[in-house]
Amino acid sequence: EENITVTEDFGRVESTYQMEAEVCIIFSDFGQMQNICNLLTEKLGTSVIINPPHFYHTPEAIDTLRRQVCVTAVGNTRRKAQDVCRLFGQALGKPLLIKEEETKEWGGYIDSHLSQSADSLTLQERIQNATAYASCRVFAVFEIKGKENRRSKLL
Repeated sequence: EENITVTEDFGRVESTYQMEAEVCIIFSDFGQMQNICNLLTEKLGTSVIINPPHFYHTPEAIDTLRRQVCVTAVGNTRRKAQDVCRLFGQALGKPLLIKEEETKEWGGYIDSHLSQSADSLTLQERIQNATAYASCRVFAVFEIKGKENRRSKLL
């Protein structure tokens, strides 16, 4: 209910009463938005007008994206370091230092910032323009453990 705003206009036109209502809903799930739009169109027919959606990212969603990108970068760095250690017959130990060196973000434009009119874009173009991207470069130092000779353990 906190993501729904309803504005009603009730008036008399000649000998009849007319009511117009505008319902604005903020969705965080694109599929759910499509289902509700389809349901409204199916039930109300031509009496309902569904405007094109406006896409944007909340600060919380962008913050989550930044964290996920950083965690993924650290995981990729660890896997690469493990591969190098295996190549030289070593074992990768715990991380000694992890530093986020550079983060880049691009995309995620809001409709009003586009040079083209938002109404002239297809839904796919609107989604593409509103998609946010991020990359992260990390520096990591891991402990390297030498593999002990298994024969000496058996003796």
